[in-house]
Parts: sequence; C-alpha cells; structure tokens
Amino acid sequence: MGPMHRSLAAGIALAAGAAGAQAAGFALSSPTIKPNSTLTDAQVFNGFGCSGKNISPALAWGGAPAGTKSFALTVYDPDAPTGSGWWHWVVYNIPASATGIPEGAGDAAGKGLPAGSMQGRTDFGAPGFGGACPPAGDKPHRYVFTVYALKTDKLDVPADGSAALVGFMIHANMLGEAKFTARYGRGK
Repeated sequence: MGPMHRSLAAGIALAAGAAGAQAAGFALSSPTIKPNSTLTDAQVFNGFGCSGKNISPALAWGGAPAGTKSFALTVYDPDAPTGSGWWHWVVYNIPASATGIPEGAGDAAGKGLPAGSMQGRTDFGAPGFGGACPPAGDKPHRYVFTVYALKTDKLDVPADGSAALVGFMIHANMLGEAKFTARYGRGK
C-alpha cells in the first residue's frame, strides 16, 4: 500500500468516525409510545381482521448530524410472515427544519405533515400510516420506528414508488438514523 492509499484509507476512517460521532446524539421519541412498550388500539390498523383506530403517533427527534438537508421516517415490521417484512409507514422529503410529526399526520392526505413531505406507498397498497395488524395467534411483532437524517433535500423517487425503492434512496443518502421499537400481538 503506497502513501496515497494509506492517506486515503486514513481519511475514510476519519470521516467514518466523524459521521458516527455526529449521529451519536440523534434521538427519536414519542409522547405516546415508549421504547419496548406495547402499541395501543390507537396505532392498530382498521381492516384485515383488526379493528383499531389507525392513528399515526406523534414523533419527535433532535440532535441530527451536521449537514442534514431533510429527514425520512419509516415504520417497519420485520416479523411479518412475508419473507420481507411489512412497511407500515414511509414519509420522505421532510424539511431539515422539522423536529417532529404530530399525532394523526399520517392520514391518507398527510395534511398534518411538515410542508413538502411525501408519503410513500406502504405494503397495504396506499400512502399513509397503516397500523399494526399481525396475524392472530402470532407472537407479538416488532414495529421499528426510524427517522433518517439525509444529505439531500429531496429523494428522487416517483410518487407511486415502492417502500423498497424509497428505502434504497434513504440508505444511499443517509447521514444518521435514530430508532425505537414497540410491539403488538393479538390473541387467536
């Protein structure tokens, strides 16, 4: 390895360490959902055999990495029996000035979202928040709420883009992430 390669490797390692340090204070919270708690009827889907209120929770974040130009938010169930999990909510192009999302902002119209935000198509087939609804009798599923700090002000995805496409663009532009997990199960 020549001096140029060593210098490049050292620069990459330094940048990676700095990015990790910048994201260290990045945190996501909710006034209604505590980490590792059980979701309430408010965050349960209304359909597919579930009869919840399907209301998106209030979320707040702070400590984003330097250089953040926008945020994206996802809610994902890795335990869904699909082989690929289940996307419950996908929001992107959230302005860098935003520090949260109010309860109920994830309705189909997204009227309560910060100006310019877009909701992607979930695995329920439409944009907007789709609450928890695991199969009856399954062990409680995990619902991972994640906010991503991005280095671009807008993601280049079509309006009807899949959650996987949005996720790809999020990861290609990510400066940091903050997350928490809640659970929900229903009897037989």
